[in-house]
Amino acid sequence: MRRADRLFRIVQYLRGRRLTTAAQLSGWLQVSMRTVYRDVRDLTLSGVPIEGEAGVGYRLGAGYDLPPLMFDKPELQALAAGARIVQVWSGPETASAAASALAKIAAALPEDARIELERTRLYAPSFTSPVPGGLFDRLHQAISQREVMRLGEYRDQQDALSERCVWPLGLYFWGAAWTLAGWCELRDNFRQFRIDRIGSLAPAGRHYPDQDGRRIEDFVRFARSDRG
Repeated sequence: MRRADRLFRIVQYLRGRRLTTAAQLSGWLQVSMRTVYRDVRDLTLSGVPIEGEAGVGYRLGAGYDLPPLMFDKPELQALAAGARIVQVWSGPETASAAASALAKIAAALPEDARIELERTRLYAPSFTSPVPGGLFDRLHQAISQREVMRLGEYRDQQDALSERCVWPLGLYFWGAAWTLAGWCELRDNFRQFRIDRIGSLAPAGRHYPDQDGRRIEDFVRFARSDRG
């Protein structure tokens, strides 16, 4: 990657996040931490308002912007594929947002790039989607609002039915099914629930706190340790 392209990407990464560490930039750009520190310093010296420091993280100062982005062919194909998958393998609201985002990107592209986007031959057939109704969008909303949700007639792998009150923490796509990661009040521990096995879904009428030991990061650590 040319250094100019790398500097441009650093600014793009910083503009879309509240705080970005040098380690994250190093991983995304496939360069050393030392190179990241040097690039950030040079960007700052050239007038880019980068706030923060090494060892803590960086962010872009408010009000700074760059001209519209240009995408190369692999990036356009990735955008098209991602949007098409989301349109089929998520809820109606999220699918509509993906279609709208792709249309906005296409409208801002020059004609040759727009044609390339439309010609992308990567598809997600709709007849294979297992996402039931609006459950995905409702759970997604519950995660954002930290709503405790009541899962009615949940069917496990042995076809046993149960009712659970769950703190929804995240949604995971496994290529054939979506699962809800959450804190199960019945089991007093983390659990995953396949969305297509939820018989009914309703708010429990309360919100859960942002509690130490019960966040999505804690779930990830739990899942990793559970796999040995």
